[in-house]
Amino acid sequence: MLEKERLREEMRQRRRDHVASLPTSTSALLFMRPPAAIAKLAPEGGCVGLYHAKGAEAPTAAYAGWLYENGRTLALPWFADPDAAMTFRSWSNPWDEDELESGPFGALQPRQDCPEMSPALVLVPLLAFTEDGERLGQGGGHYDRWLAVNPQVTAIGLAWDCQLVDALPTELHDCKLRAIVTPTRQFEGAQ
Repeated sequence: MLEKERLREEMRQRRRDHVASLPTSTSALLFMRPPAAIAKLAPEGGCVGLYHAKGAEAPTAAYAGWLYENGRTLALPWFADPDAAMTFRSWSNPWDEDELESGPFGALQPRQDCPEMSPALVLVPLLAFTEDGERLGQGGGHYDRWLAVNPQVTAIGLAWDCQLVDALPTELHDCKLRAIVTPTRQFEGAQ
């Protein structure tokens, strides 16, 4: 869909420009811990899937540290190759990247020998979102396909405030997010 591709390019640039404009001292203080309402969705001892942020994506490192220190198990997306379905594999220590390797899309992912996991809560990257939980991803459909097979999983988006848009072109396979967290607010999304 040409409209989505044009919007993806526009939103990638908007996100890059926004992150480049942030003073280092400010950006280091953002996304330090999940808001209480989001943390409650990840029960102690439960598994949380998150992404290893790259480029100008909303950072997940501090969330990973907080979740780990507060009794949650962590998992990251894993791909055998670019055409394979996304699964989640264990990330046993968010301060140790020795068990991570570069995946087929350039993001760090667990090694193949890390156990497969089934998160109950997934923190999802995005390029754009609406207040009611619509999400524009990178275009591969990996999260939408995974969420369609795992409808019981709660999906929360992480984003910069500049990624909020009034409307998005959507298709039947696009999964809505339960909430979206930005540095300044939490949007309730689809309930």
